[in-house]
Amino acid sequence: QVQLVESGGGLVQAGGSLRLSCAASGVRFSINVMEWYRQAPGKPRDLVASISRDGNTDYLDSVKGRFTISGDNANNAWSLQMNSLQPDDTAVYYCAAKSVFGSYWGRGTQVTVSS
Repeated sequence: QVQLVESGGGLVQAGGSLRLSCAASGVRFSINVMEWYRQAPGKPRDLVASISRDGNTDYLDSVKGRFTISGDNANNAWSLQMNSLQPDDTAVYYCAAKSVFGSYWGRGTQVTVSS
């Protein structure tokens, strides 16, 4: 059974940094795309960043230049370095993995940025 577990969330002041990590276990296939989503209360879930198996990255416009996604294909783990955090970044952050067999999700980790 595939499980994704996020870690690294918390409370930080505006301008601060956090690093989120995601570890996937029970994986018996290749993960093609590693992703981070976020969802704030009352808002839809947004794709924040993604990294493909060959290293191509993509970011939500509002986080470009502040967030950096990295992936470790060999260990099925990926991270999201978040710098210059702002109150609008407050949300539950989810990691997700896409494969030919479908998508898998973590349960989320709360990130709260105080002003």
